[in-house]
Amino acid sequence: MKIGILAITAGGKRLAADLAAIMEGSLLVQEEGVAQTLARYWREMDGFICIMATGIVVRAIAPLLQGKEHDPCVVVVDELGRHAVSLLSGHLGGGNDLACRVAALCGGEPVITTASDTLGLVSLDLWAKAQNLVCESKQGLTRASARLVNTGSLTLYAEVHIASLPRGLVPVAGPELADIVVTCRLGEYGSAVVFRPKNLVIGVGCNRGVPVAELHQACGELFREQGLSALSIRNLASIDLKDDEIGLLAFAQELGVGIDFFNKDELNRVAGVAVSEAALHHVGAVGVAEPAALLSAQSNDLLVGKRKW
Repeated sequence: MKIGILAITAGGKRLAADLAAIMEGSLLVQEEGVAQTLARYWREMDGFICIMATGIVVRAIAPLLQGKEHDPCVVVVDELGRHAVSLLSGHLGGGNDLACRVAALCGGEPVITTASDTLGLVSLDLWAKAQNLVCESKQGLTRASARLVNTGSLTLYAEVHIASLPRGLVPVAGPELADIVVTCRLGEYGSAVVFRPKNLVIGVGCNRGVPVAELHQACGELFREQGLSALSIRNLASIDLKDDEIGLLAFAQELGVGIDFFNKDELNRVAGVAVSEAALHHVGAVGVAEPAALLSAQSNDLLVGKRKW
């Protein structure tokens, strides 16, 4: 985590130097005015420690704010180190953790104002991130977080295994009973907030020179026919002979996912897949799409068999 440290007063600068010396990844960045320094480093740093009055920091960061998914965290500390206030991006940005870390180093107290932490409840956005879930709606996530704080609990239905179910999330038997639904399948889920698990692997075999637009078209048609959400795509998989295929690489990049490549011997060891005479002839493998998907997913569950376009 790259942390920029700023201070104004002589005492604040002494504390800033002490913190920079003991905090890995931290850097003194005070070169000019507070607003100018923050603007210069805003996209370079994961967070800032500002040893000064909170009002100064609020006015300085106001023009820079875009949203909690993008903004670095900001922690404000008094020059004696008595309080470390998590001011911005407390959850996703790590501000609450940074405030606790700074307070511990200074012998002071962290000041955490996010409601879920104050009440000892889970932060839904952090929980989703830890479970590798993607929420379909930012507004829905905000409403669900508010309801969790106001009522103390939410019901949850998940079609996949959830590794951690913290206090406040109560499992139920069906999606019609749930405030939160975790599924890769499209459907009508009423007022429930839908989270998409990253659990679908797409195996791809293709001719040389395939345009990226055709890959998008094929994937889109397949997912619509099967009622699946593209937000659940974890990664692509193919044969290693395609590791320089421009269209395939661009397809993965535009989806924001990686590609697992396997050699023909690995593909040929996968049992129960449809044998492709074309693949045998051209690359020496019994198939590409199906065995690559199964190998990458480390699963025997082929949700959709090979399709051709």
